[in-house]
Amino acid sequence: MYMLIFPGFLFLSTYGMICEWLDRKLYAKFQNRVGPPWYQPEADFIKLMAKEEIIPEAASTGMFRVLPVVAMAAVLTAFLYIPIWNTKAITSFNGDLVVVFYLLTIPTLTFFLAGWHSASPFAMLGSLRNVTQLFAYEVPLLLSLMGPALLSGSWSISGIVTFFTTHPALIPVNLIGLIVALIAVQGKLERVPFDIPEAETEIVGGTFTEFTGRLLALFRLAIDLEMVVAAALLSAVFLGGSLGLHPLLGFVLFIAKTLLIVVILTVFRTVMARVRIEQMLRFCWRHLMPVALLQTLINVLIKAYFL
Repeated sequence: MYMLIFPGFLFLSTYGMICEWLDRKLYAKFQNRVGPPWYQPEADFIKLMAKEEIIPEAASTGMFRVLPVVAMAAVLTAFLYIPIWNTKAITSFNGDLVVVFYLLTIPTLTFFLAGWHSASPFAMLGSLRNVTQLFAYEVPLLLSLMGPALLSGSWSISGIVTFFTTHPALIPVNLIGLIVALIAVQGKLERVPFDIPEAETEIVGGTFTEFTGRLLALFRLAIDLEMVVAAALLSAVFLGGSLGLHPLLGFVLFIAKTLLIVVILTVFRTVMARVRIEQMLRFCWRHLMPVALLQTLINVLIKAYFL
């Protein structure tokens, strides 16, 4: 039930496609376009699932077929550690924040391996950009997540939500970390201005240039799921999750907060232009890292002298 129906595969897939539609619709509206109908993500998925799989002759057939499934499995597993309708996740232990962070790194590594094993110069270049970009945003993202963990004294996402439920006045303290995390997640999801690995004007489709049919559909679905899980993680760690409300109200609050984060990511995507890979590395290490460290220092001082 939990793995396949709710809050597992069926719910997460449906909600992921809803978030994709919202992202595409708002992006179009901001550009004074009409945008897709509500069923467009589902139609795209069904159409791709019905198409033929074409694997290049020089490519690794086994890796081609396995990697999309691994990416989806990692994201689905990560979602089970994030509280949805109350302060405790379905699966929880002290340290699950690190596990979720690790699991959300796996899709990026599968993208890299997918491009590397495609035997295409465009895909290989995109895969190199994937792994290079990984080293830019992962450290600031981890540091930003450390702030609330240090403040709450727990490395469990459920523990962090419980802490902020009993100390809601401390939620605004992590505003700096939330901003850093939003920018880092934009890079993790490879969205404008950090869509460097998929720069269609430079390297066609980047990592996924050679992917077609069901395999491309699964990769695209994994990206949708990753967006929802990343939004849910930020909602739990920085915005207090359900805040201890009734499960029904907590679930409504979960939907509202995750949609708000998706809207913010869409605004980022709309108002910015793509940067070069060295610009992203320089920005993350010179600006995001020090700001994330500042948030960590603030939380350590609050923990030491006020709690």
